[in-house]
Amino acid sequence: MNWLKRLFCKGESAANTDNTMKYLIVGLGNIGSEYEGTRHNAGFIVADRLADDLGCNFVLSRHAYRAEAKYKGRPLVIIKPTTYMNLSGKAVKHWMSVEKIPKENILVIVDDLALPVGTLRLKGKGSAGGHNGLTDIEQCLGTQEYARLRVGIGDNFPKGRQVDFVLGKFSDSDLATINEKADTACEIVKSFTTIGIERTMNYFNKK
Repeated sequence: MNWLKRLFCKGESAANTDNTMKYLIVGLGNIGSEYEGTRHNAGFIVADRLADDLGCNFVLSRHAYRAEAKYKGRPLVIIKPTTYMNLSGKAVKHWMSVEKIPKENILVIVDDLALPVGTLRLKGKGSAGGHNGLTDIEQCLGTQEYARLRVGIGDNFPKGRQVDFVLGKFSDSDLATINEKADTACEIVKSFTTIGIERTMNYFNKK
């Protein structure tokens, strides 16, 4: 019996069990080959891994690359905004509206300087913390109350060189760590859509 089944056996009633309810999973990053493998694209890396895991493909659509999948009967819409990081909210708001997805069913996957490389932290709400992508989402949605999965990229850069750092490529060792943790990030996303934010946080944020 795997970890998710064990959590279900404790009582799924605490989670949203409406199988027709859609979820919007947003991986943040910048499009273009020059940004591949950069720290700011950690959200894209996890979104790509999730699509592979669920057997779906991204197709270029309005404001985003978009993929559709199902997990445990729940429809998932996975997007990678093409608006570039600083205008991420435009894509999120558009697909929320088109797919009629409430903010409670949104999960944004984002890089985080404040966490060591590969550390994963799920939060149900919070400030943007200086992250331009989250700031734009907050402004477009008019709220800080949406879930976000933070992927640590570390903060090993000289003072005043933050932009160069986040737009720089991962080292080979750090990229290996991120790729390894992307599998856990996918499990967090799947847990969020099945047993809810609180129980998922309780389980994974202890690790």
